[in-house]
Amino acid sequence: MTPVKKISAALGLALVAAVGGAAAFYSGWGFAGNSACAAAEPIAQKLQPLARGEVAAAQVSERPGPLPNLGFAGPDGKAMTLADFKGKTVLVNLWATWCAPCKAEMPALDKLQAQLGGPDFEVIAVNIDTRDLDKPKHWLKSKKIETLAYYADPEAKIFQDLKAVGKAEGMPTTLVVSKEGCQLAILHGAADWSSQDALAFMSAAAGR
Repeated sequence: MTPVKKISAALGLALVAAVGGAAAFYSGWGFAGNSACAAAEPIAQKLQPLARGEVAAAQVSERPGPLPNLGFAGPDGKAMTLADFKGKTVLVNLWATWCAPCKAEMPALDKLQAQLGGPDFEVIAVNIDTRDLDKPKHWLKSKKIETLAYYADPEAKIFQDLKAVGKAEGMPTTLVVSKEGCQLAILHGAADWSSQDALAFMSAAAGR
């Protein structure tokens, strides 16, 4: 084989590997492909004019795309993933007791769950404290935050997985995910999730 042919062959193999890696991400990590996400586009279009007021910082996806199949522990301590919520619109919020803005918005998230939570929508607030694992539960109890189910990732891997795909810059990080498992919107920083702006935004996200 000539040097030119060797280089061409090597480039061909590299291209195959790259395509294979992308396919592995969408089929292994992501649980919704681009075709499934196309079904979420009408919802995203409805959200565009509703990203205002208290949720003006929400970045609505022009074309909803798949997300990593994020893992965390459920209320019973058993491992689960974002794919377990397929068929339900969810708001995924990462928080920690060392994050003041995170704690500031937890009561509002609790109220959002109380007002909109149901078979078609849930707030998934995932605690990522890595030390003193009883502290988050005690803090929630002290603030009388009782409507939210308790989700946690004591290794904080969920944050790293989102950071790896450019979706986590700091805390708190909030994602609005369609029933197909596609990103409808992302918000970096805190928001008043119990405000009328947020209720209208999330009601539309849930298709109500």
